Amino acid sequence: MNGVNETVLPVLVAYTPFIDPINAHSTWYLLLIPLAVGISVVYKAVRVGDLRYYPRQVLAMTGQIVGVMVLLAVGAYVLIQHLLPVIFPAR
Repeated sequence: MNGVNETVLPVLVAYTPFIDPINAHSTWYLLLIPLAVGISVVYKAVRVGDLRYYPRQVLAMTGQIVGVMVLLAVGAYVLIQHLLPVIFPAR
């Protein structure tokens, strides 16, 4: 292959996000925080009336998003691990 070592070839190829996603399988939940901050910054930039309150409202909305996501995760865990086996027992 034109003198290029085949083990080095993947390093030379450009990163393609949807074809070669990042390896975040063990820490994927930490990506919730930057996602929530980004959503809050954009939403509050459009909706806030006075920019003096902008940082506080962004932090509040970020906390709300992260808090609700944690509550939804806990609720899904309780539902799937504890309530569904009682409602639909295994045969």
